[in-house]
Amino acid sequence: MDWNNHLEKEKENFSGSGDATILVNESGIISFANQRVYENFGYSNHELIGEKLLNLMPGANLQASGEGEIIHQFGIHKDGHAFSLFFRMNAFSLEKEIHYLVVFHKVKDQSRLNQNQSYPINELVDIMYAIDESTIVAFTDEKGKIKSFNKKFCEVSKYSASELLGKDHRIINSGHHSKQFMQNLWRTISAGSVWQGEVKNRAKDGTYYWVDTTIVPFLNEMGKPYKYLAIRKEITEYKRVVKELKKSVHKLVDFQFALDASSIVAITDQKGTIKYVNDQFCRISKFSKEELIGQNHRIINSGFHSREFFNDLWKMISSGNVWKGEIKNMTKDGTYYWVDTTIVPFLDEHNKPYQYLAIRHEVTNRKIAEEEIQKMTGKIIDVQEDERKRLSRELHDGIGQNLYSHLITINRLQAEMSHPLLDQMRDEATEIIEELRHLSWELRPSVLDDLGLFPAIRSYLVRFSEHHHIRVHFDCYLNCRLYTNKEITIYRIIQEALTNIRKYAHTQEARVTISEIDEEIRVVIEDKGKGFDIEKVTRGVGLFSMEERARAAGGNLSIHSVEERGTKVFLEIPL
Repeated sequence: MDWNNHLEKEKENFSGSGDATILVNESGIISFANQRVYENFGYSNHELIGEKLLNLMPGANLQASGEGEIIHQFGIHKDGHAFSLFFRMNAFSLEKEIHYLVVFHKVKDQSRLNQNQSYPINELVDIMYAIDESTIVAFTDEKGKIKSFNKKFCEVSKYSASELLGKDHRIINSGHHSKQFMQNLWRTISAGSVWQGEVKNRAKDGTYYWVDTTIVPFLNEMGKPYKYLAIRKEITEYKRVVKELKKSVHKLVDFQFALDASSIVAITDQKGTIKYVNDQFCRISKFSKEELIGQNHRIINSGFHSREFFNDLWKMISSGNVWKGEIKNMTKDGTYYWVDTTIVPFLDEHNKPYQYLAIRHEVTNRKIAEEEIQKMTGKIIDVQEDERKRLSRELHDGIGQNLYSHLITINRLQAEMSHPLLDQMRDEATEIIEELRHLSWELRPSVLDDLGLFPAIRSYLVRFSEHHHIRVHFDCYLNCRLYTNKEITIYRIIQEALTNIRKYAHTQEARVTISEIDEEIRVVIEDKGKGFDIEKVTRGVGLFSMEERARAAGGNLSIHSVEERGTKVFLEIPL
C-alpha cells in the first residue's frame, strides 16, 4: 500500500495527536520547553524550567537512547494520569557539556494505554501516524526523483503536491552546503548505506529551514538501490536555540576572561562557603584554591572592621540587595590589602539568595595614598593652626599693646590740651585696636585654648550675632573637654558654616547643636534660609576645607539642603 494513502486511512481511525520539544542538560534538567509541552503535560508556562525530565517521563534514559531512535515511553500529566508517547533524542556538545533535544508526540489511540502491548500492527499504525504528524517523509526513485511524500513535506517546504511530484530535491536546495557535501551524501546512499546529517533547505517563499535527515536506500536483489526513503525532522528552532546558546556561552566566556584578567572573583553558597575562586583571588590572598574552597571569607579577615560592619553587609545581601564597599583583608603571610568590593546575590524562584558572586578590585595603593594625604592634610592643618595662633598672639600682644600705649599717650595729651587732630587720632586708634582684636579672635581665640570648646563657641556666637545681626541658638551637651585637634576642627567648621549662612542664606536666625551620642560627637549647624540645589552648586574652598578638616580628625561631614527650605550641615567625629 502507498505510504501516504496508508497514513491517511489510519488518520481516520484515530483522534488526537500532539508533539513537543524539550531541551535538557546532561543531568536531565529542563532548560527549554515549547508550548506543546505545557499543553500535553498540563503545566503553566515556564513552570517546568529547572525541573527534572524524569518527573515527566519516568524511566527515560537519554544516555542509553540511540541517536534518532524512536522510543515508546509513558508520560505523567500534572494531575497524575499517565499517557503513551514516543520520543526521539538528538545529543549535542556545547562548551564541553552534553545537551539533549528531545522531540516527542502523544500516541493517537489512548484507549490502548493500559492494554497488553501485544498488538504490533496497532503500534505500527500509531508510530506511522505520529511520524506523519511530526516528520517530513518522502520517497524518491533511484535517480532522486520525488515519487511520494506526506503532507508535512508540503507544509514545511510551502510547495504544493503538484509542484513537488517528479522533481528532485534541488527544488529545495538552499545553496548553503558545498558541492562536496552533496556528492558525499549521494555516494553514501547510492552505495546502499544509510546517510544521516543536518541539511539546510529553502522553502518556496525563500525562507530557510533546517532538517535532521535520515536517508534509507531500498535495495533490489542485486543489492542496488531502487528507491530511497528520506525521513526529516525540522530542527530550525533547535538550530536557533543552539546558535543562541553558543553566542551566550561565548559571551559568558568573554566576560569571565575579562573578569579573571582584571578582578578578584569568588562565588559562595547561601551560607557564605566558598565554591569558586579565580587565579587573581589566589594571587592576591596568597592562598591556593585548595585552601580556599570550602572555607568562608573569615580566612582572609584582617580584624580591621567591626562586627557591626559585617552584620550590616550580611543583612544587605541576604535580603537580596547588592552590597558595595571597601574591605581590608589579610593574606596568608599576614600582610594587608584593600579591595573595592561588590557582592551580588543570585536569587531563586522564591527571591531568596542561593549563592553570592563577589567581584573585587585591589585598591591598596590608593588607600595608602589616601592615608598619606590624610596625614599630610592633618599636618598642614596643624601647621596652619600653629601659625594662626602665633599671628593671633603677635597681633594681640604685640601690635595691639603698642596701639593701646599710643591710645594712652593720646589721652594724656588731650588732658593737657584740646585739639581736633587729637580727637581724630584717639578715634582711629580705638577703631584699629578693635579691628585687631576681631582679627586676632578670627585667627585663633585664646579662650579656645584656655577654657575649651563650649566657652569659645559661645563667645564667638555672641560676637557673630552682634556684628551680623543674625541670632544663633546654641545647645551643647558635652560631658568633658575633647582633644585639642577635635575642638579646633569643630570650632573651625562651625565658623565656616556660619560664614556661609551670613553670605548666602538670607536669614535672621540659625542654630548650632553639639551633642555626644554613642561614642561620637555630632554637630549640626542649620538655618531656615534660602537653601540651594546641591547638585547645581559649585563646591568652593570653604566646603573643601570643612570636609578636609573633618576627614583629618577621623570624622565625616555631610550637607543637606533644599531650595527655600534651608540647609543643615552635619559633622560626626569619634570621641
